[in-house]
Amino acid sequence: MTDPVYVTDALIAEDIDAYLASHEQKSLLRFITCGSVDDGKSTLIGRLLYDSKMIFEDQLAALEADSKRVGTQGGEIDFALLVDGLAAEREQGITIDVAYRFFTTGKRKFIVADTPGHEQYTRNMVTGASTADLAVILIDARKGVLTQTRRHSFLAHLLGIRHIVLAVNKMDLVGYDKGVFERILLAYRAFASEIGITDFTAIPISGFKGDNITALSPNTPWFKGPALIEHLETVDLGARVEEAKPFRMPVQWVNRPNLDFRGFSGQVAGGRIAPGDAVRILPSGKTTTVGRIVTMDGDLDEAVAGQSVTLTLADEVDCSRGDVIAAADAPPEAADQFEATLVWMADEAMIPGRAYWLKLGAQSVSATVQAPKYEINVNTLDHLAAKTLDLNGIGVVELSTDRPIVFEAYAENRALGGFILIDKLTNATVGAGMLHFSLRRAQNVHWQASDISREARADLKNQKAALLWFTGLSGSGKSTIANLVEKKLFRMNRHSFLLDGDNVRHGLNKDLGFTEADRIENIRRVGEVAKLMTDAGLIVITAFISPFKAEREMVRAMLPEGEFLEIFIDTPLEEAERRDVKGLYKKARSGQLKNFTGIDSPYEAPENPEIRIDTTTMTAEAAADLIIDRLLG
Repeated sequence: MTDPVYVTDALIAEDIDAYLASHEQKSLLRFITCGSVDDGKSTLIGRLLYDSKMIFEDQLAALEADSKRVGTQGGEIDFALLVDGLAAEREQGITIDVAYRFFTTGKRKFIVADTPGHEQYTRNMVTGASTADLAVILIDARKGVLTQTRRHSFLAHLLGIRHIVLAVNKMDLVGYDKGVFERILLAYRAFASEIGITDFTAIPISGFKGDNITALSPNTPWFKGPALIEHLETVDLGARVEEAKPFRMPVQWVNRPNLDFRGFSGQVAGGRIAPGDAVRILPSGKTTTVGRIVTMDGDLDEAVAGQSVTLTLADEVDCSRGDVIAAADAPPEAADQFEATLVWMADEAMIPGRAYWLKLGAQSVSATVQAPKYEINVNTLDHLAAKTLDLNGIGVVELSTDRPIVFEAYAENRALGGFILIDKLTNATVGAGMLHFSLRRAQNVHWQASDISREARADLKNQKAALLWFTGLSGSGKSTIANLVEKKLFRMNRHSFLLDGDNVRHGLNKDLGFTEADRIENIRRVGEVAKLMTDAGLIVITAFISPFKAEREMVRAMLPEGEFLEIFIDTPLEEAERRDVKGLYKKARSGQLKNFTGIDSPYEAPENPEIRIDTTTMTAEAAADLIIDRLLG
């Protein structure tokens, strides 16, 4: 008789450690399910979780109870309820948000994203696809290839997903007819070739019944495999291809726990690296060699694409978050002007010329986007003329950044080619894009340094350069006070120049109207002129409504710290309209003047201006004196 085995804490811990160790060695596949509404995406994921034993007993009991209560599957288990977590989704029977689920089999770990089918939630599908290695495109066998099938296939290909599974679902509802499957396969292959999908795996399935999910089904003897799970377990993720590329690692964190250690942490985005290898720090271009490859489990002899490591460098070179450590003999580019494909994800339309934050990996810069070259109709693949992009719009655009960023084409490297755009005021993500290439002019046009500094030019004039930026409603008194300031500075032998809004529109900006986009371009041009004038050592005075905070901050960012003084001429709308010295408010109220600030176009008042002038309590003369005291004090 053998001795009994007693379950102890140590034995449990040993089993857990062994279990975790076994899973650590498995590769990870990230994939998405997408397709048209009610193609069975959530049901398929629920079936995968159920068949892989990734449901706890209490979850299964709740699922069975919910399935009986909902009653959509004739008393059988409704696997979609495992995934459709939002109340709104259950009420409407659709997927709205992106639902992420984890499961594992004996061969591989999986993270699956259930993405929405409705066209208005295309941005959610883009979010799910951005990190995926594979896409399962579902088609309802009764309906065939639909508009959303084409849309999601195009987006998956656009976002760099090279492994496509065409899952023809609900085969049980068409009697497992081989002819139906082959007709759908023929139609999809014709479309796929048009958008560049040259290879995909087609599988007839029933997510509800489980046909060809974990094993080949006797209901489709004409299909020779593989089953869906088998394909997901064995698809080649292309790790060897990534490892063969030149080494790149964006720096996410400078690790300095004490004075004796300085390392640079990040995930290897391509290639492989070993101690002693020569590397280049970008965008500075400094070169050095790798000292150590440090991890929590000890130093490594080599790191490859996909691993997160900390590198130490042999020399004390300048390297910080956002920089890229790359192979010294094959570095990526650094540029500040690009062509890109942009997916617009905000309810408000894109505003050409407006400055947004652009985040590419750990790099964060200010960027402006020009009007699209064209918008892509993802249903027909036609290129359409467009002045902007609306919600879910996809277009090819040119964009520029305020300083060079390190990048590679998205098709070559997702980590260094994919970016998001963030609204500077709301911090909301408004767009996602893929860089194609840098523009030729970005490489050929360089800033010509002068031997005479801007400080020397200002010293010659016995003053400090500055930009006095007057902002306020029409009729607030900006031009009156700005003129007084200039006259007082002139009497004090100060060298200044006044850029007035109306005057500038007679020449430099005569081609611009008063739409939101034109107002932004108006301010951008004025800001560039003002910057050149301050480089000459002048005190520049501007009087513009400049209604948008983002554009005022764009101009502030052009100048050295402390040279931009925002002067808010704070006059209530009622008082400005009462004055109406130009008769503009009257025209705007009658509808003769469109896009007029304060009437049918917004004014975003400064929150923390350097100087605030209340014209209801202060005269123009007193305001001018206050401004000069602040400037010269």
